[in-house]
Amino acid sequence: MPKRTPVDDDVDGFLPLPTAVFHILVALADRDRHGYSIMQDVGARTDGKVVLSAGTLYTAIRRMLEQGLIQELRESPDPDSGDERRRYYRLTQFGRDVAVAEARRLSSMLEHARATKLIPRKL
Repeated sequence: MPKRTPVDDDVDGFLPLPTAVFHILVALADRDRHGYSIMQDVGARTDGKVVLSAGTLYTAIRRMLEQGLIQELRESPDPDSGDERRRYYRLTQFGRDVAVAEARRLSSMLEHARATKLIPRKL
């Protein structure tokens, strides 16, 4: 993936997203999360079909931070959290735009498969 600079807002330049990156963005779409929570969310949303290892997760997070897709929060969004080592992440507006563009790209691909009757309209 290209490294985003402050003047580079080319959403399409990030597509197609690696699977892990897309799943991380989806996990952060509805709330701020720490790394382990992201891994749990991805596993739950995919019925265990996608399992992010810690190495995959944190390598992707580091790259996503550099690209401006996500940001690390200075404080925990959970005031009751007693673990100060946890780092929380939030989706940026640019990250949301990239995730939406990828979702639309995937939806379009699915429509092409349906149009050719590769898969039925209803699954």
